[in-house]
Amino acid sequence: MVPVDLESIRRIANEADCLFTRTQVEAAIDRMADQITDAMHERNPLLLCVMNGGVVTCGSLLPRLDFPLELDFLQVGRYGDATVGGELSWRVRPQQELRGREVLVIDDVLDEGYTMQAILAHCREEGASAARCAVLVDKNHKRKCRKGFRADFTGLDAPDRFLFGYGLDYQGYLRNAPGLFAVPDEHTSA
Repeated sequence: MVPVDLESIRRIANEADCLFTRTQVEAAIDRMADQITDAMHERNPLLLCVMNGGVVTCGSLLPRLDFPLELDFLQVGRYGDATVGGELSWRVRPQQELRGREVLVIDDVLDEGYTMQAILAHCREEGASAARCAVLVDKNHKRKCRKGFRADFTGLDAPDRFLFGYGLDYQGYLRNAPGLFAVPDEHTSA
């Protein structure tokens, strides 16, 4: 493992552009919670939190969803500590039975969509009656795995920049930043 240069991480945090303040992010999560409640409050859904990035979004949504639901998690990724996606890697699969359940996968960001597509396909293969997704951020670009692919529930649309904060990380750090920030472009090479 390469040692982390905490001074560089601090410099990135200080130089980053704030795209969405804490207040704007919280308002987006409120809107998402209202939409999810309208769509799923009578469906006994199973929420699947995608670790690690989805933990803040999921944790923020849960107390806003005032209806019966179950929660599980999974861990799969393509980024690791890199700033570009690679091979899909399953680390932890859901433990709850998916057969016959309406599943809502919650993650931090929808970038190209390959990871989310694989998770949703896995849910369907395991017998979920429906598989939807919710993301805090959808990045605007033309590299989506499928033309026009969007999450069922989206908090914010963001430009095609490397983001951190509210669960999104930069090299494993800065998930706890109080808003959504864009890394300066000179720091985003792989």
